[in-house]
Amino acid sequence: MFASGFNRVLAIALLLALSACATPPKQINDVCAVFDQRAGFFNNWHSAARRAEQRYGIPVPVLMATIRKESGFNGRARPPRTKLLGFIPWKHKSTAYGYSQALNGTWEQYQRETGRFAARRSNFADAVDFVGWYHSKTAERYGVARNDAYNLYLAYYFGWGGYGRGDWRNDSRMQRYARETEQMAQQYAVQLGKCGI
Repeated sequence: MFASGFNRVLAIALLLALSACATPPKQINDVCAVFDQRAGFFNNWHSAARRAEQRYGIPVPVLMATIRKESGFNGRARPPRTKLLGFIPWKHKSTAYGYSQALNGTWEQYQRETGRFAARRSNFADAVDFVGWYHSKTAERYGVARNDAYNLYLAYYFGWGGYGRGDWRNDSRMQRYARETEQMAQQYAVQLGKCGI
């Protein structure tokens, strides 16, 4: 009798924990608040971000600012759908999905190269590891500093080929997005220094 009651309580707690992870955290412009809201035993975002920083050498503020810009910390984010005949919802504009907004092909490359075949774009720990992996490869390929959120974001958005060709040079909108990501990374770094995590 006790075991079945305990199992019910455990199942309800697990469902509540999973449902909490399904919605983006509030106060996404305060990284300390984000980490505080996602500090569960099974899903600790701060620990996941620190592991990615240690593995790839990309600072936590840069990782978190990239995810903030890409998905607003929404694990189910997708680009909008195109419209068939101007009004019927059709296919998504790209295969970008999840916290990292990684494309299918790039995600598959990440899985192959890291051996993380069970990784999911809707799982924060997997997504932040992907962002660290991607930024690290950018740093190695193009000599970008691992704390240069501006150029790391440009390469993230345009892809390695587009960044190498300089496709971003005539795109003032994306340069603005990259500056915003850089500013967010700087803001997150200050916040982390104050909250001491």
